[in-house]
Amino acid sequence: MSTMAVPQPTASEAAVRYLITNYSPKGNKVGWLMMASILVEAWDLYSIAFVLIFIKEQYNPDPLMLGLAAAGTQGGALIGALLGGWLSDKIGRRVMFLVTMVMFIILALAQAFVPNVTWLVVIRFLLGIPLGSDISTGYTYIMESMAKGEREVMGNRWQFMFAVGEVLTIGVIVIFLLLDIHHETLWRVTLGLGALPALIILIMRHDVPETAVWLVQKGRYREAKQVAREMFNDDLAMLPDQDVVMPKVSTRAFLADLKQDPIRWRATVYGWIACFMQASEFSTFAFYLPVLFAMVGVSSILGNNLVTMALFAFAGLSGWVGPLLTPKIGHRGISIAGFSIVLVSLLVAAFALYTDNKILLPFAAAAMLWGHYWDASNCMTIPTMVAKPKYRGTASGFAYMFVKLPSFLAIFLFPSLFAAIGQANATLFVAIFPLMGLLAAIFILPEVYGYEND
Repeated sequence: MSTMAVPQPTASEAAVRYLITNYSPKGNKVGWLMMASILVEAWDLYSIAFVLIFIKEQYNPDPLMLGLAAAGTQGGALIGALLGGWLSDKIGRRVMFLVTMVMFIILALAQAFVPNVTWLVVIRFLLGIPLGSDISTGYTYIMESMAKGEREVMGNRWQFMFAVGEVLTIGVIVIFLLLDIHHETLWRVTLGLGALPALIILIMRHDVPETAVWLVQKGRYREAKQVAREMFNDDLAMLPDQDVVMPKVSTRAFLADLKQDPIRWRATVYGWIACFMQASEFSTFAFYLPVLFAMVGVSSILGNNLVTMALFAFAGLSGWVGPLLTPKIGHRGISIAGFSIVLVSLLVAAFALYTDNKILLPFAAAAMLWGHYWDASNCMTIPTMVAKPKYRGTASGFAYMFVKLPSFLAIFLFPSLFAAIGQANATLFVAIFPLMGLLAAIFILPEVYGYEND
């Protein structure tokens, strides 16, 4: 590789600025391809929720082990988010999203052959590492491959993709129940099936190039020009035709860099808070809806699955509408509306549980999911979007950590809270999370829709 002295910084900065403000004809396709990985996470997250009853039936583990089996991927994803985001900045976006899919395929299949619950916990923890890594890498890729405004709408669609994955998962399990498949076969096949969408995504991603922005940041100008010609039909004339040696970037400077700009700092802090609050509200109340419906006698196991499937189909509509509204009402508007709806809905759900109103509860849950798919839509988009390109992977991974930490703790511990204070009191307690998210949206979040950062 030929090298030369580093040119004036303005050349590299001009190239990055051009790339992040231009529209790529393949941008939407690439965006959807990155969003598709959420189907894999949704499958894994929700399949375990619906088959835990059969795992318990077979192995009869203690509550601690059963909780770890459910929450294991969330714990692994916490590590994967931080490690994957950092590696994405170091070795590239493309390498990371290919490696993570390969890892997931292997580990998802391994779930289907575990001999006991202990091994299931271990495999699911390891499985979480590529899941957490892939989300942070995918968001980074979207923010560097699409134009402002469009990248935000695409990034905000992650909740829609979650809903699609959830509905598909429940639909498959309902079919298995109707076919009266042996329960051990059911849970093993359900968990192992997560490898199928991962394999499809891996094949579709194989020819996706590295982002030109990352290549410019690394001084790999010849490759950057080639990618820009493919993606933007432009050869980045502001850059020389030779590679350059760029100074290494210290990721430890990430937080210090954020604090230099009050808008980026406040937006990022809000993103962390919103990630934590939306994950907490969902991983407590919404994740355990099938269990809650069964405990209060809404319907049979099959009936509860069908009700839950209908709720997530309704939530999917919210996940589609929310991003479309974002250009009109901004990130603040969608956040304030979402957290407000969730807060009111949880109060109504608590009332329904206090009064044993089985009819009202599913409607309150539907409203809660509608609001949740709005308040959660931009919590990853905002921190990734406002970060400087050289820190973007780190920023995305750091934000996703605030999703996975409460997810792990909530899924692991919320059943104990149920048992300790009852369903109604526990639901009322969960209302604290959207309240804090709402206050953060009102008092911390500046409007950053269309924000540019080079």
